[in-house]
Amino acid sequence: MVQGIHDGQIPRVIDPETGLPIGPELVDSGPSRAPERVVLEGRHARLEPLDAARHGDDLHAASTPPDRAMRFRYMPELPPAAPESFHDWLGAAADSTDPLFFAVIDRATGRAEGWQTFLRITPVHRCIEIGNIYWGPSIAGTRIATEAMYLFAVYALETLGYRRYEWKCDALNAPSRRAALRFGFTYEGHFRRAVIIRGRNRDTSWFSIVDDEWPALKAVYEQWLAAENFDTQGRQRTRLSELMAHPAGSPAAAAAG
Repeated sequence: MVQGIHDGQIPRVIDPETGLPIGPELVDSGPSRAPERVVLEGRHARLEPLDAARHGDDLHAASTPPDRAMRFRYMPELPPAAPESFHDWLGAAADSTDPLFFAVIDRATGRAEGWQTFLRITPVHRCIEIGNIYWGPSIAGTRIATEAMYLFAVYALETLGYRRYEWKCDALNAPSRRAALRFGFTYEGHFRRAVIIRGRNRDTSWFSIVDDEWPALKAVYEQWLAAENFDTQGRQRTRLSELMAHPAGSPAAAAAG
């Protein structure tokens, strides 16, 4: 057994010809659909296809707080400088199809407060990644950011039919690793010397959600996002990480019950 891989977790059947374990045949092995530039609407967040003209001023404000150097430390891009150069970058990002950029809108104010993308879009293998995430200081750690993640997952795993939803980050980015676990992703491993970012080495941590895990995780998201989980000041009563520890329908939840 390869270290870190639990043999019993690997789907398998026995090949009648050779007696060797092989992956089970899929009922539907056709490709997923590619994500489109659509609006994804939630109660607190709305995801809109990135538009430099419509979102540029809001996103420049959201991405230039006093602590922007720290917020962009693990991003592939440098922190924004002049509005003109930032708008140029947004224009190129808006034209990209992989990664495919969406602006994250705070529905209460109507302002764009961050962005996130689909990338490594591989319909033939039904695998897609969420990445290039920047959630500005007014939405990071709030219902808006969590709902933005939820909306992406629903779109990828349900609407488009992907089987695998990935999250990858710099292995030194402890907040991102914690966020992946909080959002229900499973840690899969560490890729050494994986890429070069801004002239520096980056080891990469890999996480994923797969399709048969999603129904239980979706229920957890919806339980956490429900109005009754928040007081009149908008403070959570139960943490998402607590609910993710034993999602309904999971083996751990069954054992606990």
